[in-house]
Amino acid sequence: MCRHPHPTAARSGLKRRSALQLLAGAAAIPLVPRRARAEAAPIELPAPGPRDICPVCGMFVAKYPEWVATVLYADGHADHFDGAKDFFKYLKDMPKYANGRSADAITGMGVTDYYSIARIEAQGALYAVGSDVLGPMGHELVPLATEADAADYMADHRGKRLVTFDAVTPELLAALDAGRFE
Repeated sequence: MCRHPHPTAARSGLKRRSALQLLAGAAAIPLVPRRARAEAAPIELPAPGPRDICPVCGMFVAKYPEWVATVLYADGHADHFDGAKDFFKYLKDMPKYANGRSADAITGMGVTDYYSIARIEAQGALYAVGSDVLGPMGHELVPLATEADAADYMADHRGKRLVTFDAVTPELLAALDAGRFE
């Protein structure tokens, strides 16, 4: 398994397949026509400081800039995570992790795109599951900004399936922690 040396070199020359073809074969989510799904756009969110810790696992987030995810609230407070998996655990169980905050006060959510290493809108991203790339907490949801990037990633890193933001469930998060991706 790759312990995430981020791709700065050219991607492999494997023939691109449509991410929709990969989604159809994986049966992870219902097919969404290309025009109906917005691609994840780059967004501006505060960067984690050296003392910011993930509210889910307690790790120092700034140590993992290639994996940062952020939730921004209307009052300017931001919670940062060392990967999309902990970001989703937080969103799925806010009473446990969000210290009295609520989802209706969230004004922005971003994850770090695997290829560009830029923060992108979390709800527009595609997430690869079950690949040979590990994040700081092991098996991870790998955020990808475009369908073309998702197709390349799935081919290059033997991903098992792609999911959208709304398809991430507590069961999927538990499966990632257990190393099961079916």
